[in-house]
Amino acid sequence: MIRWAIIFLVIGLVFAVLGFGGIGGAFIGIAKILFFLAIAIFVILLVLGLIAGKKIVD
Repeated sequence: MIRWAIIFLVIGLVFAVLGFGGIGGAFIGIAKILFFLAIAIFVILLVLGLIAGKKIVD
């Protein structure tokens, strides 16, 4: 998902440089959403992995 965020960011920057500010801004907005979504999924899976990895010692 980070790969898609980078792709959308690059496309958005190219569009912005070429003068298509509206489309470029939309692509950059999508890149932001994908980036934060990927970070949120990473944190959730990290916490679940840490919880599942703990062993109860009796």
